[in-house]
Amino acid sequence: MKKVLAVTAAAIVVAGAAAYALPHTAAADEPLMSLTQDTADLTQSSAISWGSCPSPPVGVQVDPRQSCGTLKVPLDHRRPRGKQVTIAVSRIPATDQAKKRGILVVNPGGPGSEGLNWPSVVAQQTSGPVLASYDLIGFDPRGVGHSDPVTCGLTADELLPPTPYPGPDGSIAENVTEARSVARRCAAESGDVMPYLTTANTARDMDRIRQSLGQRKLSYLGSSYGTYLGAVYATLFPRNADRFVLDSAVDPSRVWHDQFATRSQGVADRFPDFAKYAADHPGETGFGSTPRAVKAAYLKLAASLDTRPVAVPGTPTTLNGDLLRYLTSALLGQPDEAFPVLAQTWRAAAGLAAGNAGEEDIAWLNQLLPSASASAGVSPGVPADNAIAAAYAVACDDISWPRDIKTYARAVAADRKAHPLTAGAPATVWPCAFWPGTPIEPVVKITGRGERNIMILQNERDPNTPLETGKGMHKALGNRSALVTVNAGGHLVYGNQGPATCATDAANLFLLSGKLPHRNVHCS
Repeated sequence: MKKVLAVTAAAIVVAGAAAYALPHTAAADEPLMSLTQDTADLTQSSAISWGSCPSPPVGVQVDPRQSCGTLKVPLDHRRPRGKQVTIAVSRIPATDQAKKRGILVVNPGGPGSEGLNWPSVVAQQTSGPVLASYDLIGFDPRGVGHSDPVTCGLTADELLPPTPYPGPDGSIAENVTEARSVARRCAAESGDVMPYLTTANTARDMDRIRQSLGQRKLSYLGSSYGTYLGAVYATLFPRNADRFVLDSAVDPSRVWHDQFATRSQGVADRFPDFAKYAADHPGETGFGSTPRAVKAAYLKLAASLDTRPVAVPGTPTTLNGDLLRYLTSALLGQPDEAFPVLAQTWRAAAGLAAGNAGEEDIAWLNQLLPSASASAGVSPGVPADNAIAAAYAVACDDISWPRDIKTYARAVAADRKAHPLTAGAPATVWPCAFWPGTPIEPVVKITGRGERNIMILQNERDPNTPLETGKGMHKALGNRSALVTVNAGGHLVYGNQGPATCATDAANLFLLSGKLPHRNVHCS
């Protein structure tokens, strides 16, 4: 259960900033976009010394074969001999070293998610032949986890839910106030490094990892935000990119506000799956015996919690409509097997709102709420707000956001009308609207130039990265990629059961053979 919510909480990113010194512009030195493989290879990275791994987040099981080490990389890749930052790296060696074909770098998404222990997760999801053929390589991206973590000094209350929601009347006034405040605090706490926490720089760090391991190329398995990271790497370092699998893709033409806004449609696409389940099992939620009745009852409950929030006994948390909406969206990101979990959450929320919640309902919420906080996937000793702080940095530094508050107000009004389930949250303002300065380089343009070596896996009813954004990635990559769609709901494909097995098998075959299907594939 903790793994379920930790992944979704990290995937739903937030952002912020303020008054740190304006970053150097690319014009001041060598243009950053030129720092691809030819330039980077001029500086040899030192080998990584492998040893024990630091303590993982609560509930994360580390494979005993996994070892960890660190690597120094430039904070600013234009100044390779300037200030260095630490990147924490992990490895699970291939089970057949004699037949090993290379390294498979894995990334769980985010931005802001720790990836150091992701090889332990992938080792449980992938096939024996893949484990025999590749060293699994994980890492905490710059600014994240054990890689010199950043913080914005956010409080526990600001981490649950980790996404801003407009007021019950659709007003974004409180969102604006909070976004300004978060931006200032991010600048005060981590402003000297924040401008350099970009997807492009993380891709450059990945190439330093490749060099340190003595590999000519790297293969890659990235999820959610990790699909964009993989696409950026394959664009900046096309000759170093071997076999790439992008699971549940973002649309590179939408980063980042427009991409986040697609979650409204994603939840709308996914919700009917659960509404049908709830209608077929009315005893589990008591929300009606038809999907239409279930939806109406849910909207009514969320609205009532907007006006009459209820304290959750045994916790410092107040359950309001926004928290219910967040929990629902997060759990819709899980496979259908998690539907009973969502049903229990609704039942507990309804009981609490009605004043007749039983001990089981309260105990369930006590278990659930800590796992839903943005701090749930953060390692011991790392600032509790690290995942969100790093997510703010990437989202705000990759590309400039609109500065006109009226832009967000209009977007929220239209979004609330079209998608009542998410109440306008995906379209609202983030601290990026108040981020000081401008990005240190232009956004990386993803194109179809390069070898045909990228496979995209995509559920048809994904609430976090909807089908349209997976198609957007495929369109951007053009003939470089093949798209494998799955007739399923939930966020993430690789390693799941049911129809997703077809996609996982296709990805494993590609990682082993290097051959992409000539046409797109549909798993029914």
